[in-house]
Order: sequence, then structure tokens, then C-alpha cells
Amino acid sequence: MIERRAAFHALHHTGRPLLLPNAWDHASAAALAARGHPAIGTTSLGVAATAGLPDGAAATAGETLALARRLARLPVLLSVDVEAGFSDDPTEVAGYVAELAGLGVVGINLEDGRPDGTLAEAESVTDKIAAVKAAVPDLFVNARTDTWWLGMTDPLPQALARARAYRAAGADGIFVPGLLDEATLRVFTERLDAPVNALYQPGGPGLTELGRAGVARVSTGSLLFRAALGAAVTAADAIRAGVLTAPAELPTYAEVQDLVPTGGD
Repeated sequence: MIERRAAFHALHHTGRPLLLPNAWDHASAAALAARGHPAIGTTSLGVAATAGLPDGAAATAGETLALARRLARLPVLLSVDVEAGFSDDPTEVAGYVAELAGLGVVGINLEDGRPDGTLAEAESVTDKIAAVKAAVPDLFVNARTDTWWLGMTDPLPQALARARAYRAAGADGIFVPGLLDEATLRVFTERLDAPVNALYQPGGPGLTELGRAGVARVSTGSLLFRAALGAAVTAADAIRAGVLTAPAELPTYAEVQDLVPTGGD
């Protein structure tokens, strides 16, 4: 277990961004692992929507744990999105994350955005980070600040202050979804002593550009889930209209079956 967590840490220090695709179920994670991705994250939106629950509302602790239990069997390093920890109590958050770590999870995302569009008090986030690191010291804690994501005024100073506080509490990486400007990203990465995680967004910078800006990790967030959902709806509409042609590289029935471990899930 220690070696796997160390390997995940090392992937953030290779000189090029780690692409961390985000899965929402066993099939998506297994398919990504089969394509050679060394590490995979989960997407809280995908997990929540699949279960018919709201994202970001601390409603999917059970679903997230169950998914982690299934994905831990895969030959891939797994990081789990735990929203804001599914609790306001640092001790409860640490206990939950320790249970994930016991399954083989090597990292988590922990966010400071609230469902009402505000940011949690920085001290409450640092308390959670410190509790998690005390419980599982070598787990990679990726602390997410939503200063850009939620459209805060003058986000750079706020994000830097929060990132430094989270880092001082023990965070291993800092996630800044919504920050796409390369010049601002460069300022942000140069002023922090931790790997910075950016969110890939269509039309925004690619891996090469993000790497030049000093980004160490690039997540896809809910993009792959939404792309799959969109493709399914598009295919159904095309069948109804009588115009469907087979999508490129469509997995066969047998290939999908092969993603499931012998003996079932």
C-alpha cells in the first residue's frame, strides 16, 4: 500500500502533467485502465447522477464508498472525489477517508465550495485536511479551492491564501478548477510549493499548454461522464430518426464483458 501511494505522489513530479481521467462506475474505470492510464479519479457528479442524487450535497457517501470498493480491484491507482468530506466534522471526514484508504485508495479530492455557491471558511477546510493527514499520512490530499469555479471577485489572492493555508495543513496538491488563463496559472504555480491540478475544459488549454504553465496534473472532471451521456442520447435519437451509423471504436459486447472480473462484481 505504501508503495502504491508513493507511486501516485511520484506521478505528480515527472516534468509533464499527469492526465487523470475521471470515472463514474466500474465499466468506465476498467475501460480507462485498459487503455493504459496509470491513475484514475472519480467524478462526484457522475457518481451522484448515476445514483439519482444531487452532486455536492453530501448525499453520496455510501455510493462513493461502494464504488471505491469495486474499483480498488483494478490494476490502477485510484483517487476519489469526496466532495467536502460528506461531513462538517473533521473527525468524521478523517474516519471516512481512512476507510477509503483501507480499500486501497491512494488519494482524495477535498473541496471548499458549498452547494449555495459560497466558499467554506478556510479554517474548517484546514481542520479537515489536518485530520485526514493525521489518520493517513501518506495519502495524497488534493485540496480544491473553488474561487474561480464559483466566480469570486479577484480570485487570485483568495486562491493563493487558501492554497497556502491548505498546504500548511498538510495538503499534497492544490486543485483550481475554472482557472484557464495560462498567464494566471503560471503565477499561481510559481507561488506555490505544491503540485497544481487544473481541470481540462473543451476550448481551453491542452496538456502541452498547461504543462508550460507549470501544471502538474490535469483532471477531466465530469466531462467524460457527460460525453458518454450525450453520446447515448444522440444514438437513441438517431435510431428513432433512422439515421444511426456505428460510432467509431464502439466496444463490442464481449469487450465490455471482459472488463468485469471473473466471478462478477
